Amino acid sequence: MSQQGTRRGGAGWALVITSVAGFMAALDNLVVTTALPAIREDLGGALHDLEWTVSAYTLTFAVLLMFGAALGDRFGRRRLFVIGLTVFTGASAAAALAPGIDSLIAARAVQGVGAAIMMPLTLTLLTAAVPAERRGMAYGIWGAVNGLAVASGPLVGGSLTEHISWQWIFWLNVPLGLALLPLARLRLAESHGTGAPLDLPGTLLASGGLFGIVYGLVRGPVDGWDGPVVLIALFAGAALLAGFVHHGINNKNPMLPMRLFRSRAFSGISAASLLMFLGMFGSIFLLSQYMQGVLGYSPTEAGLRMLPWTGMPMLVAPIAGILSDRIGGRPVVAAGLFLQAAGLGYLAYVITVDASYGSQLPGLIISGIGMALFFAPASALVMSSVVPKEQGIASGANNALREVGGALGIAIMGSIFAAQGGYESGQSFVDGLRPAVAVGAGVVALGGFAALLIPGRRRDDHASTDGPGTGPAPTAEPALVTTGEAAAR
Repeated sequence: MSQQGTRRGGAGWALVITSVAGFMAALDNLVVTTALPAIREDLGGALHDLEWTVSAYTLTFAVLLMFGAALGDRFGRRRLFVIGLTVFTGASAAAALAPGIDSLIAARAVQGVGAAIMMPLTLTLLTAAVPAERRGMAYGIWGAVNGLAVASGPLVGGSLTEHISWQWIFWLNVPLGLALLPLARLRLAESHGTGAPLDLPGTLLASGGLFGIVYGLVRGPVDGWDGPVVLIALFAGAALLAGFVHHGINNKNPMLPMRLFRSRAFSGISAASLLMFLGMFGSIFLLSQYMQGVLGYSPTEAGLRMLPWTGMPMLVAPIAGILSDRIGGRPVVAAGLFLQAAGLGYLAYVITVDASYGSQLPGLIISGIGMALFFAPASALVMSSVVPKEQGIASGANNALREVGGALGIAIMGSIFAAQGGYESGQSFVDGLRPAVAVGAGVVALGGFAALLIPGRRRDDHASTDGPGTGPAPTAEPALVTTGEAAAR
């Protein structure tokens, strides 16, 4: 990688700017969940519209994540960071001003585009500004700030919705973005990567394929699974994804080289990551609405009650790290996924129209512990699964798969919910929620079995001798760190 600094920036300023930008992008993954009932009441819309208010962000974020990083390498990381931040800030204002549900979904999609450009460049810019001997501390602070955003997302969303209005979950980004833009221009040093060719065909194939699949899953319960639009969307999406795989096998510089999946370690942690996010995101999407719409909690109360789940990684991550160092990452990740599955299964069992919070608390705590055990060693497993020169690609691919899993989880579990229940009454909501969360538990358990396919510690240790397998990023080319992964740090 070639670094061409055209302006000297201070390490402290770089840490502040990249951490706040990462906080904004991470917060918007989950901040909407506790605001969904208020959005539905204000703007109207059916279940599939609410799904798209979340999935429009995660889907565009996922499919453009690696493309955004490549744009920064080619045209200048600071320049593209400023562009991404501008797009994200403007789209946040558009979301706050949205007059209807369709315009809100469109603004959320543009937000995802901005985040996909901005987020992967935060670590590369931070690395360029911080001396090598201080990068570990800088990565830790960056990760802690992003982790705070993930843990506090439902609570921040609920508090703003209850005490001001749901629009303020988006207005919050605007002053932060406007403050960061001049600072980024003045205080960040410009740098470039290798200038590898951009994979526009691969990006279009992945984007079109995932959109078709998610659109078909979302519209299926509404239009019928044998409806022509649904069938066309599903088959076209599958065909485009097949084309993306073919492109990744045969193209010289693909966005996602399929050769990475020849590694049992990379295939195992990738499958585990996708399935974990599928079950987790889909469950949070529905459970946050259940707490408000059925149990009658206010948005703030619902956000607080989700903290034993979403905030647990902040507490358990050090223990998970110690366990991973002693026994290897594979058993810790697998145990975390099985605990997450057990917690979701317990919640599916105890959910009723009048369930007390005390009866739900064990499931939330178990799920939170499981989440923490997964996130802490997952990045090390990804990094040690490939050779050093491909660590950046592997980390970006794994993060993209996690975001894709989140979008698919909301679509799949929303479809199950719509088929079995609905919003007509509390009992109808519970009738749809229980099988959906049970499926989420089963999906996460499958992720646990996928994690068991990862080679044992002997091979992990061997791979780590070739590159950094225990740190948040290699010195030369920092890995992209997902928002949930940051929470574990």
